[in-house]
Amino acid sequence: MSTRAGFVALIGEPNAGKSTLLNRMVGAKVSIVTHKVQTTRARIRGVAMEGDAQIVFVDTPGLFQPRRRLDRAMVAAAWGGAADADVVVLLVEAQRGVTEGVERILEGLADIGKGRKVALAINKIDRVQAEVLLGLSKDLNDRYPFVDTFMISAERGHGVDALRQWLATEVPEGPWLYPEDQIADLPIRMIAAEMTREKLTLRLHQELPYQLTVETESWEERKDGSAKIDQLIYVVRDGHKGIVLGNKGETIKAVSKAAREELEEFLGRRVHLFLQVKVRPNWLDEAERYSEMGLEFKDGNS
Repeated sequence: MSTRAGFVALIGEPNAGKSTLLNRMVGAKVSIVTHKVQTTRARIRGVAMEGDAQIVFVDTPGLFQPRRRLDRAMVAAAWGGAADADVVVLLVEAQRGVTEGVERILEGLADIGKGRKVALAINKIDRVQAEVLLGLSKDLNDRYPFVDTFMISAERGHGVDALRQWLATEVPEGPWLYPEDQIADLPIRMIAAEMTREKLTLRLHQELPYQLTVETESWEERKDGSAKIDQLIYVVRDGHKGIVLGNKGETIKAVSKAAREELEEFLGRRVHLFLQVKVRPNWLDEAERYSEMGLEFKDGNS
């Protein structure tokens, strides 16, 4: 019995549904999902098993027009993820169709796609009529030679099995890259930080979420089987600290409770979570913060 294993990069605009699709494929919440764009910073990998094949997903940050250092590092990570993959899947949102952003990605694919298989997945198909879908599929296939096209709804699971089965046949023959029970190669401390950052992103609005980061400072295993986790939330100015704390600390309490509950579910045991907010005006320009997020600081250079 021959095994297969390989890397699959999911690329697309922010909010195209890449994280939702990854979680659906892997069957566990590995990549954070929010309604806000640009929430996936690091190249989070999820591992899915399909028959004798192991599919390692590189969930790349959404591709968009970068404005500042963090944006540029995220876009570089996204294209880097695609360049390292055996198979690339471009995710396009059905109701948004061929936007300027999609056109830019197609241009980039002309270079990155050489020598590797690139499939098209049109997502959120339940939101548009069949003839619109067929027109969009034809338009995209006229613009780029995709090896296959899939109509999916990542949220509802429609078409996802067919895509995963196809990917299982397309990754190269070879030994598995990860133990069968491992779903993500991110250190657990980083997954924990991502979960807290997701809760902050959902709770806070406007620009603030992109100007904060979360780090797991310490992780202590307790004798009773529980874990004590200390996390730091870095913000760029004093005013932001007040927003994160909220009136009488209610925002930080709500975030802490939601993050703790999700961590307990993920780890399958009790968690004691302690959050602290610190002002670091220049964290967006500190190399150390970038490596914590799995990004290359130098990629942010314009």
